[in-house]
Amino acid sequence: MSAQARCPALAGLYAVTPDMPDTPALLAVVEAALAGGCRWLQYRNKAADARLRRQQAAALARLCAAHGAGLIVNDDVELARTVGAAGVHLGRDDGNLAEARRLLGPQAVLGASCYQDFARAAQAVAEGASYVAFGAVYASPTKPGAARAPLTLFERARRELPVPACAIGGLTLDNVAPVLAAGARLVAVISDVFQAGAPAAIAARVSAYQRLFEDLA
Repeated sequence: MSAQARCPALAGLYAVTPDMPDTPALLAVVEAALAGGCRWLQYRNKAADARLRRQQAAALARLCAAHGAGLIVNDDVELARTVGAAGVHLGRDDGNLAEARRLLGPQAVLGASCYQDFARAAQAVAEGASYVAFGAVYASPTKPGAARAPLTLFERARRELPVPACAIGGLTLDNVAPVLAAGARLVAVISDVFQAGAPAAIAARVSAYQRLFEDLA
């Protein structure tokens, strides 16, 4: 895979796409997020078939490249390689991180879902993860039954792991500050960004998130 060139640092808002079968509509909301300053996007569409996933991922890769952003593909190493994405995010049952690293190369960004398990995060780093994700931090409309991840995980990750920790699950502008204070350096958000309304509102929401990270610098 030829990963997207000049990927930004692994920090800031990490927008995760909603399940949208309408590709032009998906591109419109993502472009608004990118215009607002989003520099990391995860393509996730559990409802799409393989053909639509490839079409959407390829279009998003081009759009992210045009905005200097990095595209991460959820769960699918081969799709990430095919569209030239910056990397892949793998959950518990989505494949082996070390094998993904071998296939995608040393420059690829590998993310790992670690749920509420610090030992899993440490193992993921040993296998080549570029960042580890803990969640759900708060009750999530995407995964309402998910177990909760305490903020102490981010505090420990900041002390003991050499890679950034990503928070996911129910995050909004109103509740994200304690998560950042605990040590999260990526925050994965779906609803609070993409349900903000018109493109201008999406861009404004993204800008507000990014300002929170500027304050941490």
